[in-house]
Amino acid sequence: MALQNLWTRVRGRYIRDAARLFFRRPFTINSPIPLISFTFDDFPRSALHTGGAILKRFGVRGTYYASFGLMGKRAPTGEMFLSEDVKTLLQDGHELGCHTFAHCDAWETETNVFEDSVRKNQLALSELVHGACFKTLSYPINPPRARTKRNIAKYFMCGRGGGQTFNVATADLNYLRAFFLEKSRNHPEVVRSLIDQNQRARGWLIFATHDVCKDPTPFGCTPEFFEEIAGYAIASGARILPVIKVWEALRLQSSSSAGGTGQI
Repeated sequence: MALQNLWTRVRGRYIRDAARLFFRRPFTINSPIPLISFTFDDFPRSALHTGGAILKRFGVRGTYYASFGLMGKRAPTGEMFLSEDVKTLLQDGHELGCHTFAHCDAWETETNVFEDSVRKNQLALSELVHGACFKTLSYPINPPRARTKRNIAKYFMCGRGGGQTFNVATADLNYLRAFFLEKSRNHPEVVRSLIDQNQRARGWLIFATHDVCKDPTPFGCTPEFFEEIAGYAIASGARILPVIKVWEALRLQSSSSAGGTGQI
């Protein structure tokens, strides 16, 4: 058992390091104010109808990473989205991102299979909402294989992973770091401290979670916890935007800085 646990830790470290080190796509974060994004993986219905409602009360929007192969089903993260939820989400100004059609494990899945699932997810979205397209990706389950990480640049402006930290100075567009809220849902002080650190660094903090409900799965959090964190994030002075909107703002800031003064 001890040997097995050691192997699991070593393998996990290797997967994380490979995703962090190989095929980087550097992107400068040069913002006068801190930036925060709230993202939801799998797109459980509660993430929109409860989590999205909380964000809407604060006047901000989030990013929802959908696997259309899960639509209308029940998954370990709860009841998944329905077709009408996709339309509501877009009408409300949230971003819809890609999580592959089949919710492919980004490490265990062959790169060509992963890409097929990305294309199939886009086709499913296009059939539901004419003209809609995914611009950002969240890697399901695990960090990506090196070739998978390299190839997502063909399809997306950026890809998001985990890492339990924020992005600062030079980020990697092929593997943006994120903090999963459920890992600290019993310790809001940890999350508040991270928001404070991001404020001082003027970085880009991407929060991630799954369901938001009274009795959350191990992958989600309660509405009370989520509202507390959202409120603290806004009070920190950070600008709260979906992932694609942060990318657009930072790209504009970079272009403006090259030729004069820009503002996010």
